[in-house]
Amino acid sequence: MQNQSTPQGQNGTMPPTMNMNTPGTQTPNTNHGGHEMFDAHEVIAGIISMLDQYQMYEQHIQDPALKDILIHQTTFVTQMYNTIVESFQTGQKPSVSTQVYNMTQTHDVVYGLSPSQPKKPNQSVNELSDKGLSAYMLGQTKGLATLLAMTALEMTNPVLRRVIADSVPNFIEMSYEIFLYQNKHGYYQVPQLAMQDMTAMLQSYTTTTSQGNMPH
Repeated sequence: MQNQSTPQGQNGTMPPTMNMNTPGTQTPNTNHGGHEMFDAHEVIAGIISMLDQYQMYEQHIQDPALKDILIHQTTFVTQMYNTIVESFQTGQKPSVSTQVYNMTQTHDVVYGLSPSQPKKPNQSVNELSDKGLSAYMLGQTKGLATLLAMTALEMTNPVLRRVIADSVPNFIEMSYEIFLYQNKHGYYQVPQLAMQDMTAMLQSYTTTTSQGNMPH
């Protein structure tokens, strides 16, 4: 009697249900692992969520400068979305490559704390302010920067992996832009350590020589 527990058929070949693929046998658009498929869906859904949320925020923003940032980021992320979707579906180099986001804010940071009112949840949408709306925007961009960085580490399709990885610095830059806007308006204050403590920590490390040429 033939051993039914063996995974091989009578002619020694793998049964069709095993679906074992050798390198190079898949087309680019099916060159995705199962985990990667779920991660890609999470990334794309997250970007859609950001764009949807930004539409709601725009209706309540009062400061034209903040609205300009929102519109600038929306335009950029919309193209990013299209590039990611195309790469995901085709596995080929996208028709529009990943772009580089350029912020509009200066890099000057205000340090120190000044008195401010304690925060509490809004009682209604009528209490929405630019301070809160810019914080929601920052939450969106920081969350996506983290998600894309983690997802890029799990990608198997080389084109999609590169597109996702190259998009991480753009979300970092958008996050920094919103932080700088908030900092300029006193919404995001940055405390510092005492000078002696900062100096001690800055001087707590020193450089070393390369270990690449160690004797065997």
